[in-house]
Amino acid sequence: MNRPLLPATTPLPIISSAQAWEAQQRLVAAVAEHLPDGAVFRSDAGVVPGLGQPDTTRRVERALAQTFGADDACLVQGAGTGAIRAALSAGPWAEGSRRLIVHDAPDYSTTATTFRDGLVEPVRVDFEDIEAVRRAFEEEPAAWVYVQHTRQRLGDAHQPAEVIALAAEAGRRVIVDDNYAVFRAPRIGAELGADVSAFSLFKLHGPEGVGVVVGAGDVVERVRHANYSGGGQVQGHQALAALQALVMVPLNWAAQAQASVELAASLSEGGVPGIVDARLANVQDLCVIALLDEPVAEHVPQWAAEHGAARFPVGSNSRYEITPLVYRLSSSTLEAQPELREWAVRVNPMRAGAGLTADILRRALAERGA
Repeated sequence: MNRPLLPATTPLPIISSAQAWEAQQRLVAAVAEHLPDGAVFRSDAGVVPGLGQPDTTRRVERALAQTFGADDACLVQGAGTGAIRAALSAGPWAEGSRRLIVHDAPDYSTTATTFRDGLVEPVRVDFEDIEAVRRAFEEEPAAWVYVQHTRQRLGDAHQPAEVIALAAEAGRRVIVDDNYAVFRAPRIGAELGADVSAFSLFKLHGPEGVGVVVGAGDVVERVRHANYSGGGQVQGHQALAALQALVMVPLNWAAQAQASVELAASLSEGGVPGIVDARLANVQDLCVIALLDEPVAEHVPQWAAEHGAARFPVGSNSRYEITPLVYRLSSSTLEAQPELREWAVRVNPMRAGAGLTADILRRALAERGA
């Protein structure tokens, strides 16, 4: 069996420590403005008269909108998937324009389910071909564009910011799936000119099930109007917990990104016997794709777990992830490149450094013949 090669990758821009500090300060300033006089220490629940939601939740939404320079924000249940569904429902579907221009690449699995559920009719355009994107905006009547900020294929190299800018020039409205991009890339879709960004706060150390749609006031208001049920609301204690966790994310993730960069360099230079090549890639989170010298990828997560690694994710950067994650490639990556299934694993240092992560891999692979 011939060992495949890893494709060249083009990671998205990575937030620097200085940018992470600035992002944290924007969030803290917004908290100070919208949750004064001890509001940050208390929460409420229920459909408050005049608001139709908990007062704490509304305050947190205003703080998030200010942080990302947006008109408004709405917290929703269902984490990232729920946020994307809410944005699609309040955008293309609500405007009677269900045709949606999307990247011609394998979809993230839950997004594929949302598309199949019929909220939209995807129109596939290869975002790697900017001229094809331009032609689509000239010829295709779809009023909305959907951009997944992080990569759908290992070899993707297009810049989401360029697609968003071209869409805006053509008068199209844009929804961005910003899962795995918030406080990781310097700016999210809404800050790059998209109409709305949708993402999970669970993936940002927050409580289970909380997502957010942030951006244009008309779209966000439709999300809020559709979420009128008391049982569907994000309650005040959930909103406050998400905010408290989010403040800790920017600097934490800047350190994690640096560990990923260092690990990719170490592995590509032969730092761990049994790994013959490595690439830094955004699949889903920023991580390292490690190419093995033997087709044993299905066993490596368990071998690494015996030395302290996590062998499966919970939320891929949820509050539960502590030790390095050693796991299979994502389903969309494998759909695009099935030949890597037996030969490659993805490695995310999580809260560990590059040294500890490499040491766990070294010990795991050393025991293959034991």
